Parts: sequence; C-alpha cells; structure tokens
Amino acid sequence: MTYWLLVRGTGEHPLDARVDASAIRAQSSSKHPSVQPGELAILYASIWQALFAVVEIAGEPEHDPSRTRWAWRYAIRPLVAVRDLHDAPAVEEAEIFPQSIWRHSHIRLTDEQFAIARKLIEAAA
Repeated sequence: MTYWLLVRGTGEHPLDARVDASAIRAQSSSKHPSVQPGELAILYASIWQALFAVVEIAGEPEHDPSRTRWAWRYAIRPLVAVRDLHDAPAVEEAEIFPQSIWRHSHIRLTDEQFAIARKLIEAAA
C-alpha cells in the first residue's frame, strides 16, 4: 500500500478553520498524480501546517485540458476528519516537515509517517 500526503489550500486561498467532511470529495493537482484508487492519504492544510483528515483515493486521476492550473482531479472519500483546524495536529508531530512539502500538491509518506498521522487525526477528531 502506498500512502500519500495531499496538500489543501494555498497562500491566496487558505482553508477555513471549520472542516466540513461531507465537502471533501476531490483533490486537484497541477501534475499527473501517481495515486491509485484504494490507496490512503492524509490531508494537510498548507497555511495551517496541520493534518486534518484521513481519506481514501476513490477514483482515477482525470485530466481537464481546458484548465492551465490544477488540471488533474481525482475523487477522494473521507474516513475521519477533525472538525476544526485549531484542533488539528501539527504536521511535524507525524515526522513530516513543511520544507519536504514545498511546491508539491502531494508527496509519498512512509508507513510510519502515515500511521502516526492517522493516530493523531483520530485522537483529535
């Protein structure tokens, strides 16, 4: 099983503090993502530098040629999520460091990083 960290929010469009798990349906990427349906991922709120949900990749990446940015999109399904980003664990608590995420929409996690992140999110949820 491959585990992922998926980056959500940008400097221009940070995520709101309130997390609506029912609104977590898809992830976008600027480059063709290597994710596969059935794999698991942790959602990371970039400006907050916090981990806030565990999701399952629920669909194949699809390309929208009409878009110049974030042209790749795939379905995700939330498994557990914190309700408020103020309560979300810091990314460093899972031994994931912000500089490793810089300028990426997704990165691969080790089994250990994923396990720690999942436990932290479940405890905060």
